Amino acid sequence: MKSDTLEHLHLHLQGQRAAYLREPFPTLAQRRDRLQRLRRLVAEHGEAFIEAVSADFGQRSRHETELYELAVMEATTRHALKHLREWMQVQRVKTALHFLPGNNKLMPQPLGVVGVIAPWNYPVLLALAPVVAALAAGNRVMLKPSELTPRTSQLLARAVAQYFAPDEFTVITGDARVAQAFASLRFDHLFFTGSTAVGRQVAQQAAANLTPVTLELGGKSPALVHESADLLLTAERIAHGKLVNAGQTCVAPDYVLVPKHMARPLADAIAAAMKRLYPTLEGNDDYSSIVSPRHHARLQGMLVEAKAMGAQLIQPHKGQKLNPASRKLAPTLVLKSRAEMQLRREEIFGPILPLIPYTELDEAIEHIQREERPLALYWFGKKNEDCERVLRETHAGGVTLNDCIWHLGQEEQPFGGVGASGQGSYHGEWGFRTFSKDKPVFDNPPLAATRLLYPPYGPVFEGLLAVLKRIA
Repeated sequence: MKSDTLEHLHLHLQGQRAAYLREPFPTLAQRRDRLQRLRRLVAEHGEAFIEAVSADFGQRSRHETELYELAVMEATTRHALKHLREWMQVQRVKTALHFLPGNNKLMPQPLGVVGVIAPWNYPVLLALAPVVAALAAGNRVMLKPSELTPRTSQLLARAVAQYFAPDEFTVITGDARVAQAFASLRFDHLFFTGSTAVGRQVAQQAAANLTPVTLELGGKSPALVHESADLLLTAERIAHGKLVNAGQTCVAPDYVLVPKHMARPLADAIAAAMKRLYPTLEGNDDYSSIVSPRHHARLQGMLVEAKAMGAQLIQPHKGQKLNPASRKLAPTLVLKSRAEMQLRREEIFGPILPLIPYTELDEAIEHIQREERPLALYWFGKKNEDCERVLRETHAGGVTLNDCIWHLGQEEQPFGGVGASGQGSYHGEWGFRTFSKDKPVFDNPPLAATRLLYPPYGPVFEGLLAVLKRIA
């Protein structure tokens, strides 16, 4: 699909809204059918998605696409299909004594037409996982994938058109101007995944229409290493979490807080682990490229600035030559960084990892508290009183203990940010609730005592009011 004008976007929205009004509450069978079609779409185009994503990146590990996108999509869809009947049930809610024999219930109702704006770093999963939740909740969906992964976006558009009518689920492709126009549409809910800076713009555009938004953003997610941590285990797990997709992951550890006496030993251990995981970079299909020349240049600029300002750079693959055209960036650990450096001020989103030493745990906690609230926090060490203190005194969208990123894959837990790292959540039932309105319904039968509270007011009313004040 070519770039759509604002008028054409409105036509798409009007078509979906008209279809929703004709069918405002899809049955369980209808919703299951849509989810099954989406499941088949991913399965039958799996190899094509792997090739398209890799072509968009320049080189993207097929195994990472299979694991972190296609396999997760299968698990997400299967989970929704398994639990959809339960999620759709009307829930009975307790009724106060003075309203009996009336009764309360909550009815989950589709919102209508949902807009999804997806990012480039996981262009299949982060486009389609919110769609699973939106379709499960009974909505129509318009998806705007990223212009930075055009092959994947075009493939999504073609594949969705094969399996869905345009008024069920459609894909809108185009550049950043199309995305901006898309965000200005009067959706019933707008779901955005991307950077905090763009998220602020999306929220402002949605606010003009009072469109509710879910913002899945990012931020500088810390790994806090305690003195009780197993050095080698910690190093391997941080190295893995950092280098999946060459660090282009919203929940990748952005920096490491480490006891001062452990900083250099940990840096050396992480460097050794990175070398074991990726013995070579050039020609290694396991190690992904940076998505675009602009992003590659930004990361290189961070390193140039850090070195010029006195930082110590540790590069496990030093001496290996990289072809600039491949856009692969050598993993780099940074010691002696300073707060004013770009890599300390901005989310890195690449294979660069500063290690920041601390003397007392108070210092590490205060550092996390000073920063914007991150999407993820990682604790490495024994699950002791210090661990509990960190969990109580710091904020993060989610936490993994003694590893990185895996909380993202839990369908029985909500996933979402807090503060600058986002608002709202999804995954599993939380996604279903995000795209539903839990409508309260109170049923008051003919013989209800509430008739005694009508005017004209008198002694009976005064007596009942006195009783209500005591029992309410």
